[in-house]
Amino acid sequence: MFGVVLWSDSSDRKAVIWCEDHGDLAYFSAAEGEFCDGIALDAGDLVQFDLAEDRVMRRAQNPRIVAEEQYPSLATRLQEANCMASEKVNIPPVSRPEGEEGSAIVLPFTPRRKAHGRAQDKARAAQACEIGGKL
Repeated sequence: MFGVVLWSDSSDRKAVIWCEDHGDLAYFSAAEGEFCDGIALDAGDLVQFDLAEDRVMRRAQNPRIVAEEQYPSLATRLQEANCMASEKVNIPPVSRPEGEEGSAIVLPFTPRRKAHGRAQDKARAAQACEIGGKL
């Protein structure tokens, strides 16, 4: 799998990677026995890695740098996009209840009605073309 390093800690040899499949983030930790040929992963690096999934998280194994500093501002841009989206739909800032540091907070997504309307418009246009082609 390919991904972009969003955060890294060179002293602990850990990293958080945004995956090409846009699924959950992958976590890398050389402290867990991973051998990575002494490479240093930095935020913005494009990497290729083997993905292992368990019940708790996705883990990046055997990371290899494809291009250094390929996307240096990606983490910041994702944060900005998240803030802009939150402001646009008026989502209040999320704070975790005391004692629930490790709990994930999932926000529901509501379907867009415009997208459904566009699909119907396309279907109607296709029907009109079929009818027009037969005449």
